[in-house]
Amino acid sequence: MNRASQRTELLRLGFVDLDAAQAGLEQIGAGAGELLPYLGQSADPDAALRALCRLADAVDDRAELLDAVRDDEGTAMRLLRVLGASAALADHLGHHPEQWRELTDPTLGSTRPAAWAMRAALLDAVAGKPDREAVDALRVEYRRQLLRLAARDLAHDLAVDDAAAELADLAAGTLDAALVVARERIGADADAVRLAVVAMGKCGGHELNYVSDVDVIFVHEVVDPDADDQALASAARVAARLAAQLMQVCSDHTAEGTIWPVDAALRPEGKAGPLSRTIASHRAYYERWAEPWEYQALLKARAVAGDLDLGRAFVAMVQPMVWSAADREGFVDAARAMRRRVLDHIPAKEADRQLKLGAGGLRDVEFAVQLLQLVHGRADERIRPPTTLSALARLTENGYVGREDGESLHRAYAFLRQLEHRIQLHRLQRTHVVPSDEAALRRLGRSLGFLKESEKRLDDTWGHHRREVSRLHQKIFYRPLLSAVARIASDEVRLSSEAAGARLAALGYADPQAALRNLEALTAGVSRTAVIQRTLLPAMLQWFAECPDPDGGLFGFRRISETLGRTPWYLSTLRDEGEVAERLAHLLATSRYCTDLLEREPAGVRLLAGDLAPLASEAMLEEMLATARRQDGAEKAVRAVRAVRRRELLRIAAGDVLGLVDVADVGFALTRLTDATLEATLEVTARSVAAQRGLEEPPTRLAVIAMGRYGGFELSYGSDADVLFVHDPVEGADPQAASSYARAVAEELRRVLGAPGPDPALVVDADLRPEGRNGPLARTLESYAAYYAKWSHVWEAQALLRADAVVGDAGLRERFTALIDPLRYPEGGLTDEDVLEVRRIKGRVDKERLPRGADPALHLKLGRGGLADIEWTVQLLQLRYGAEIEGLRTAQTLAALTAAAEAGLIAHEDAETLGASWRMASRVRNALLLARGRPGDQFPRGTLERRAVAGILGYQLSESDRLLDDYLRASRRAHAVVDRVFWE
Repeated sequence: MNRASQRTELLRLGFVDLDAAQAGLEQIGAGAGELLPYLGQSADPDAALRALCRLADAVDDRAELLDAVRDDEGTAMRLLRVLGASAALADHLGHHPEQWRELTDPTLGSTRPAAWAMRAALLDAVAGKPDREAVDALRVEYRRQLLRLAARDLAHDLAVDDAAAELADLAAGTLDAALVVARERIGADADAVRLAVVAMGKCGGHELNYVSDVDVIFVHEVVDPDADDQALASAARVAARLAAQLMQVCSDHTAEGTIWPVDAALRPEGKAGPLSRTIASHRAYYERWAEPWEYQALLKARAVAGDLDLGRAFVAMVQPMVWSAADREGFVDAARAMRRRVLDHIPAKEADRQLKLGAGGLRDVEFAVQLLQLVHGRADERIRPPTTLSALARLTENGYVGREDGESLHRAYAFLRQLEHRIQLHRLQRTHVVPSDEAALRRLGRSLGFLKESEKRLDDTWGHHRREVSRLHQKIFYRPLLSAVARIASDEVRLSSEAAGARLAALGYADPQAALRNLEALTAGVSRTAVIQRTLLPAMLQWFAECPDPDGGLFGFRRISETLGRTPWYLSTLRDEGEVAERLAHLLATSRYCTDLLEREPAGVRLLAGDLAPLASEAMLEEMLATARRQDGAEKAVRAVRAVRRRELLRIAAGDVLGLVDVADVGFALTRLTDATLEATLEVTARSVAAQRGLEEPPTRLAVIAMGRYGGFELSYGSDADVLFVHDPVEGADPQAASSYARAVAEELRRVLGAPGPDPALVVDADLRPEGRNGPLARTLESYAAYYAKWSHVWEAQALLRADAVVGDAGLRERFTALIDPLRYPEGGLTDEDVLEVRRIKGRVDKERLPRGADPALHLKLGRGGLADIEWTVQLLQLRYGAEIEGLRTAQTLAALTAAAEAGLIAHEDAETLGASWRMASRVRNALLLARGRPGDQFPRGTLERRAVAGILGYQLSESDRLLDDYLRASRRAHAVVDRVFWE
């Protein structure tokens, strides 16, 4: 073959560097052309040829190697496949060239080595050798056996589960040999201790990777059954030393490299616990202290090295605990937390390339299989195998997974594991990230048999299996629940009602039977609605299960669906707009407040398809006024205004629950919504009262002054709107008629907004007016001026700090503000007597207004370091220094706090402490109402409420105790600042 023809052939076979390839073939010499078909089937023909040339130069008998490769198809295929796929094993052969003969074994492709034989060879490698030589010999023998396995895997289509099981057996033998070296290091003391190595994770499950941490638990006992306490303590120390030395033997880097890390972090108490324990100590821990996830981890426990009888006794001891794990409190939270931790630990730059932890990855399959085993394996021992593919086969055979789904998931998992093996085999490095460079993808694709269009076919196949895993994860978990209740024919798995109830309970549903009834109501029949519901519900059930109240979410979904199920847009929107369905599920299973709003107005579901940022007040007011003016009559006009308010409450609350709106923005949004509602309703009621009285023009100008939390832009969902009504008769108007008209408008406004109805009521509270409930509901500006000039007390000046004239006649609002500014920001500040009065009133509030039985540390408003503490502290600074410091002249607590720090009235650190506590208390208060649908000022005590509040605030559902700790810490620090600044 001439050089030009040869280059064409090399290109066809997959070579890239043609000049180097031709030079390599010339270096091989006669018969090199016979190797081309074998090189062309390797993962990287260029690398395989280069490595063969290096190996030929390194061996003692070059002719023997080249003759064997040319003359024996099996040897050529095995050797060149290894050299083309694994640079690490090619390097190993470069250091130990004599081991190429291992690949001439004609039985290599047909016979799996016995585990005992592998173990015996590893033990022989270290027997009788000095420590350093034994450690190196162990590495060389490990690589020799790994070389044989890789050749069988690459050249003889070894099934991925067989390769993984053989790797686990090799690891077990290595641990045993490492323990021999460790005992030699410890000396005679080691003879008094029995030590067992129990494999966990993939090694325990007989499904190890080429390169992986080997997770283990160490168990020991003394040899002498009559040993005293001193001997027992000594044995524990020796066992810990043995375990530590074993780990070091495996992980140390020497001239022969390393093997893999031995990880004992799954032991009781993790890295903080002793390295080895007795069976009795393990039992005491698992019975009293273990977290639910620790039982799940024990599902794959297997005695692999050391004293196997002791290891098996440990496994027998923990097995009953494993199969009762799903019954334990916190199991669902622990399972969710494990899954979230997996996703949270993926670096952002790796998320799309993660083979193990990413969406549709290996961990999704393993999690699904393990959870099904833990749920149903309590009563069915047939589905308990620790190996993922074996367990999946048993789940499929016994009806817990549909046959087609089981087969599809088996294919997906096997491919993903094989891809993982090929990635790790190249450098023998622990990685689960699919490379993105073209050369690496080409090599990986070819190693999997994609010799043409390698990168594209690999990417397409990987993408297909990822999608299948994601799809089947939902289907396997949730769709059988539908077939358990829906009266439909199905060739898929059909769970009994008991099995369906068990699965729902394991997924977090508190009342599985009620959930099954809700599912039956949603899916029964053959109507288009039922068909679409059966399509939607697997995903909806999963989203409900990830939230604090899955039962409430499912029931709320049923009620909304019963209202809107035949509405053309409803189900199609949920089916086609994935974000809408997920948002809806999250709201229904987290917030009773949002659920209530949606049940009042199911069409609000449409809102979830758009931007949930609060609308500007101008846009809301314009819509309210336009809608009201189109109505026939004042009652309908106000109902139209309240309907817009209901929709905007849903927008704000949904954004809050979904984590899209900050607490300060919530307060502003609710305040602006209240402004618009009052402005539009004031116009309607003013016009209505004038018409009832036969007036062509109102006899007085009206304004509404926001007070309290409303005035401070700090409204929560359950807040009343505290206001003052002020009016100013027009020139020539009868003062008595003007006052009567103003009072009638104020009374009507309060009545129509607070009346029961389909929309949430807005309670307009005017009790902060002069003389309280005994005073006139609406006063003229002059009357306010006369009262404040003669009767005003310091507490009224304090209340006016948060007065904000926002609704009604603009000129009247400006004049009212000018009237009250000298009162709330008195020239020269407060007198000493006034300061004492403020403190006296605060002390009385603390003593008398805290509800009976309330915990002062946990009351969000009146408790130590709560909202009132912080607000009174800020308000005292405003009263004392507001006249001279412009920044303090604001109705907003946080803005005033910032201004006080900038003016040096309070240390910046103290201001940050108060601000953090105020924000946290406000967030908890809002979240509490969102969660349970009614206001409250006590930190949530019930488990469900606290979990829901934690979820709304961005904590994991299992972290409700951390939320409590964070709140107590913040309020305690704030209370210390209040002691210094307010009480001095």
